[in-house]
Amino acid sequence: MEQSGTSTPLLGTVHDLAAGVVSALRGGDHVPVAGRAVVDDSSAGFLTAAVRVLGADLLLPDVLFHTSPDAGELAVFRKAVEAFPPGPDATPAVRWSHWAMARALRRFEPSFPHEPHAPGRPSDPSGPLDPLDGEEGAEPCAAWLDAADWRSLTHQLAVLAALAVPGEDSAVARAARGRPIDVARGFVRAVRRRDWQQAAGAGRWLTQLDGVPDTLGLGTGLDFVELMGGTDPRVTLQVQAARILRTGARV
Repeated sequence: MEQSGTSTPLLGTVHDLAAGVVSALRGGDHVPVAGRAVVDDSSAGFLTAAVRVLGADLLLPDVLFHTSPDAGELAVFRKAVEAFPPGPDATPAVRWSHWAMARALRRFEPSFPHEPHAPGRPSDPSGPLDPLDGEEGAEPCAAWLDAADWRSLTHQLAVLAALAVPGEDSAVARAARGRPIDVARGFVRAVRRRDWQQAAGAGRWLTQLDGVPDTLGLGTGLDFVELMGGTDPRVTLQVQAARILRTGARV
């Protein structure tokens, strides 16, 4: 979840976190997020914000490789879920990103509360979402994807690439599964437009879809996306995740 206007220092921290995830996905050393220098409350809040921007993918190596997150990292992740609930005017993508983080957290912390609304929180779905929202069966609405053309669909799926995890169902995943040709078209368009982040996210989804044309050459396409966009670790993260998913990773 990257918002327009994201500050350069914040984006640099997001890149650092993404690079750590890439290293873990490749089987290398991974410095837990909590192991980074946090010397005061302001820097701690800055790090929490960066975790929120990166989203559920911070825990992706543990999800795919069946490992347990570092306790400190999980604590920072939980704080990001609780500190940044979607507001009443949040876009569907922001609501879904939050939902994905809550779902990832509950994988490792089953005791994380499942109540859809904490005491004193509004139950009106048009109002602010509680940080505990996101339990299974309480998904945000995904009807907006049904009316999206193939360009918009690909853009939104790329933003929500963290939901492309094997064995994890959601309304967004079901929307993607129903339109493999559209996502393939969007992938090609993103490559032609040199939008490497969108191409990488769409490519990750394509590894999870049936009915993708063999003529797409997804493996070669992902290699090209990584080559051209590899200076951005968020692109590399999505490409590496896609490669692992293509090998049949199961959670």
